[in-house]
Amino acid sequence: MGTRSSRLALIQARGVLRNLQAALPGIAFEEVHFSSPGDRDRASDLRESPPDFFTRDLDQALSAGKLDCAIHSAKDLPEELPANLDFCWLPWREDPRDAIVLPKGKSIAELPAQPRLGVSSARRADFCSKRFPGARLLPIRGDIEDRLGQLDQGACDLALMAGAALRRLGREDRIAEWIPLAELPPPEGQGALAMTFKAGDAFFLRLRSLFVKAVTFIGAGAGDAGACTLAGFRALSRCEVCLHDSLLDPALLEALPADAQRVDVGKRCGQHSLSQTEISALIASKARKGYRVVRLKGGDPGFFGRLAEEIEELERLHLPYRVIPGVSSLNAATTGTGMLLTRRGLSRGFCVLTPRQQGGTFGPVTGQERARLPVVFFMAAGVVKEVAQQMIGDGTSAACPAAMVFNAGHDDETIVRAELGQLADALVGRQDDLPGLLIVGEVSAFGFRKDAGAFAGRRILLTCSHDLQDKAAGQVYDLGGVPVRRPLIRLTPSREALECLRQISQYNWLVLTSPAAVRCFHELMGQAGTDVRAVPKLMACGPGTAGEMRKFRFVPAAEASADFGALGLRQVALSLIKPGAKVLRLRSAKAGGELAEALRQMGAVVDDCILYHNERLIYDTLPVFDAVFFASGSAVEAFDELWGRAVLKGKTIVAIGQPTVAILKARGLAADVISPAPTVEASLAALAGMYVHKALEGL
Repeated sequence: MGTRSSRLALIQARGVLRNLQAALPGIAFEEVHFSSPGDRDRASDLRESPPDFFTRDLDQALSAGKLDCAIHSAKDLPEELPANLDFCWLPWREDPRDAIVLPKGKSIAELPAQPRLGVSSARRADFCSKRFPGARLLPIRGDIEDRLGQLDQGACDLALMAGAALRRLGREDRIAEWIPLAELPPPEGQGALAMTFKAGDAFFLRLRSLFVKAVTFIGAGAGDAGACTLAGFRALSRCEVCLHDSLLDPALLEALPADAQRVDVGKRCGQHSLSQTEISALIASKARKGYRVVRLKGGDPGFFGRLAEEIEELERLHLPYRVIPGVSSLNAATTGTGMLLTRRGLSRGFCVLTPRQQGGTFGPVTGQERARLPVVFFMAAGVVKEVAQQMIGDGTSAACPAAMVFNAGHDDETIVRAELGQLADALVGRQDDLPGLLIVGEVSAFGFRKDAGAFAGRRILLTCSHDLQDKAAGQVYDLGGVPVRRPLIRLTPSREALECLRQISQYNWLVLTSPAAVRCFHELMGQAGTDVRAVPKLMACGPGTAGEMRKFRFVPAAEASADFGALGLRQVALSLIKPGAKVLRLRSAKAGGELAEALRQMGAVVDDCILYHNERLIYDTLPVFDAVFFASGSAVEAFDELWGRAVLKGKTIVAIGQPTVAILKARGLAADVISPAPTVEASLAALAGMYVHKALEGL
């Protein structure tokens, strides 16, 4: 691993090494030091320096095979890397704001009327000219320590520096004032770190899968925002960068988070704001920077939407993606108007094509040309042999690619591909009563790649309750997997808890030991009509529960910092709960009364109230899956009693914490992955780390 030899660069690279080795034990990196033109040339004004001023030597070493990877400040990377190099940003980021730094012992109030300001970029120079009219702007060079020395020696009266660099160096004490982002927007990569490596390097492409999120292509639908699917809206609500077409209902963009980047890449009256090549490159660039990227396309992206070109660029770079279809203008103009393309006794199908060729010229629409189009047969399961015989008899080659798609769009979607003449044999043993579409034509040989993310297309069975399903499924999508949603328990709030909540003001402490308990508590508070100002001091069993409290604007007065659960809470309670204190413990009907008894032994007066019951859900069949995520012991018990532990042989088992591990052990099972923190995010990240680690060991 190459790095520049400045003190800041070494601190950054060694921090990356510690994080990588913690996530991937057994994989060792050797640190190699380099300088750069920017380190050797201390005279040139950075505002006029070349793009690779701080990366050139490391780039050349990578190209020559002297390094496997290099670590940089992300803002130092040029917009375009050498063609033989690839990159990603790393998740360990610092505050991106700039800071005002003064000589030791000085304050902003003591600045002279015409101060000398040290600046290193046009961006900072422009800010200083507005903030300090009449100031003299001086170029300032050198690393952070050099610049601090120049300030203290009187070379200038004030300098602007990246707060991230000062914090990483332990020099945050030198910050006189943080500059708000709105007043001085930083470069996109400020505070972030980047890794570069040889393009196509299998090891680092696999490693990168831990740090990128799957790009989501969304069909916006035709017409108003109501034609976008619910899945599309959910993905928009989690988006960080949205590249959208122009001809969309603006209401769709209102679904984006307020701080999401919005980039219009569409066309108006035939004029493109960006070329297709530029759009594809921008999608890939934003994805490699770790953003959750949405490409929002009009109608359905698969119908003349240039989807193929955009996913091809992601596939070339081994970046994960998923596609959410939309309601096409084809549907709106036919089904939406009554001009139904299929009508009993009149029309059994239709043909769709464009009279335009690549480049916009007119293309032939002759019978011969139409005969080359793919053909889709609905409700074709069970009659594939007959269809194939007729098509071959009419002149279609028996070697023509064909595919049968069962349960399209569901999590158990299955695709069987074969030559047209062999497809019926390949389907022997399949259920003819399943919904199936037969696709005949060259297009059936293609498919989306699903092996680029950390999960590499694996199917992750999510057994958690309904209120955690969206969060868990979203992360599985981000990591390039397929979420298989099968909640095994439903949390049913207890009516018995309502009376306790109506009397909640009489308690000194309220103890909640799971995020689910917090959500049920919030729901029942509304039903009880209790004023939230009556809620006593809150105690949480760990960061997951505390985080859920904050979502509902409850601030925990205490939380366990280790041994999350009853044991950790007992340790916290020892120093906080005084004899005679009234405590309300709200819990699942499955949880024991040990914590309440332990609090009583401390002298507290405890009401141990059941907040919710765990209701089990039943499914007819066990879905296909590669790994199963258990977010509670109740889900383990429900799984075992519904499908049995034998079906877990050869599957990866993920447990959210030690209580779940204990239930697995009691059932004769062992967790392959134990979350380092009792949250959905940490659990699935740990599973991703295990898969990537195993893949890297095999390279």
